Amino acid sequence: MSNSKSAGGMQAAFAAIVIPVAIVVAILLYMFVLGNPSNFQDNNPELNPLPGNILGNMHKGGMIVPILMGCFLIVLTFSIERFITIAKSKGSGSVATFIQKIRTLMTNGDLNGALAECDRQKGSIANVVHAGIGMYKQMEADKNLDKERKILAIQKELEEATTLELPMMSKNLVIISTIASIATLLGLLGTVIGMIRAFDALATAGAPDAVALSTGISEALINTALGIGTSAIAIIMYNYFTSKIDAITYGIDEAGYSVVQTFASRYKEV
Repeated sequence: MSNSKSAGGMQAAFAAIVIPVAIVVAILLYMFVLGNPSNFQDNNPELNPLPGNILGNMHKGGMIVPILMGCFLIVLTFSIERFITIAKSKGSGSVATFIQKIRTLMTNGDLNGALAECDRQKGSIANVVHAGIGMYKQMEADKNLDKERKILAIQKELEEATTLELPMMSKNLVIISTIASIATLLGLLGTVIGMIRAFDALATAGAPDAVALSTGISEALINTALGIGTSAIAIIMYNYFTSKIDAITYGIDEAGYSVVQTFASRYKEV
């Protein structure tokens, strides 16, 4: 339990650090990479970008661009972090093979062997099964409780262990899902600002300012592309991780059911 709490504290600290750092890095990239004078005509960021210069065109997207870049970096960082965390939660081997081994060992009454198999497998499923088998051994030695109460005690231990493990897998996914929503809105905001500038250029007395008009349209299109792209990646990552967590949760339920059923079939009341 203490390991789960410490891991949760580390993940919370990780999230608190990553978000501001990603925004700062995005702003620096916007200022010194996208805004590098070599990307613009006459080395002047106030002028149009060089023909075909993608970095200069992105810089002309305005100050919504670094915010969207920050969102992209956040999604990328937390996606990598979730890949690592969920891979560890799955354990070191095949979940199906692990569950089959546990069933065989427990059916043969080799509880110590089952515990050793959990230690080798590691991960969330193994942690839950380890807790269930530990309670299993306690209930076998307890002569004061009847069969139903012993089964309820094992089920409660499995549920408590599962309650500790599942939040560790889904933690920080809310950040990815939030960015999936707000990235599109930020892109639309940048689009609106860019179109306002474009129409303002058209409303200028006399001949329209072609430079201001092109800048406004560029700002609108760049923000739209960044917003939709970031949102799409966040949605894909969120759905991918959710499906992986569902698979692990199913494995936990299956393993827990095996522990309870094995106890129920082997236990004989005195």
